[in-house]
Amino acid sequence: MIAKSRITSGRRTRKNSGLFARSRTHKWEENQKELRALREEQNHKWEENQKELRALREEQNHKWEENQKELRALREEQNLKWEENQEELRALREEQNLKWEENQEELRALREEQNHKWDDNQAVIRSMLGELRRVDRRIDSTIGALGARWGLSSEQSFRGALKAILEETFGVTVERFLKKDQTGQVFGRPDQVEIDVVVRNGEVLLVELKSSMSSGDMYIFDRKVLFFENETGRKASRKIVVSPMLEERALGVAKELGIETYSAAEDVRAQDLPQTI
Repeated sequence: MIAKSRITSGRRTRKNSGLFARSRTHKWEENQKELRALREEQNHKWEENQKELRALREEQNHKWEENQKELRALREEQNLKWEENQEELRALREEQNLKWEENQEELRALREEQNHKWDDNQAVIRSMLGELRRVDRRIDSTIGALGARWGLSSEQSFRGALKAILEETFGVTVERFLKKDQTGQVFGRPDQVEIDVVVRNGEVLLVELKSSMSSGDMYIFDRKVLFFENETGRKASRKIVVSPMLEERALGVAKELGIETYSAAEDVRAQDLPQTI
């Protein structure tokens, strides 16, 4: 009996185990079904969500593209306006520069005209002043000559005035040759010999500046020239007498001796003197 009872108990146990196993399998399958359903639901929701996200992205991209188009159009419009503005500014600058250049040209022309007038004015003034100085010196030399003849002025002051005229008019330097004639070759007795010397470009010009000249003075001047040449070994290129009062006979003697005569220093023409190099 005991053995039979054990067998029966074992059968029941196996049966119960089988029922339990089947129950557990059923629950697992039910659970798997729920999990699959849940996964499908979640996948469906995820797909729906992805569709919404894609639609949203497409919408946002479309809006971004529209916005970019509007921005490009706005930039193009602004660039066009900027270019038009720059063109107007360039045209305005060119117009202003042209007006400025025309104004500067007018100013330069006016300055040149004024400078030309000023130069002409100055030339006239210098010419008038030079003429006045020449007239003044000519008057001074003439008065000096008359004064020397009548005892009103010294011969030395007259010579100084004529020497200054000759130097200023022709830009030459008048030097003084002074040496004693021991043998009396010039005056017939020992005495100092004075003569004015102008040297330019190797030429020697001997000049006598006196308030008045007689025929005897002409002979003395000629002997002075010979004395100078003998003492210095230099040949005189020309012999010149400048005097406002020349006697008629003195002019004849001067021509005979080859002496040039002038009544004033201004009468000596520029081409008559050696030109500087």
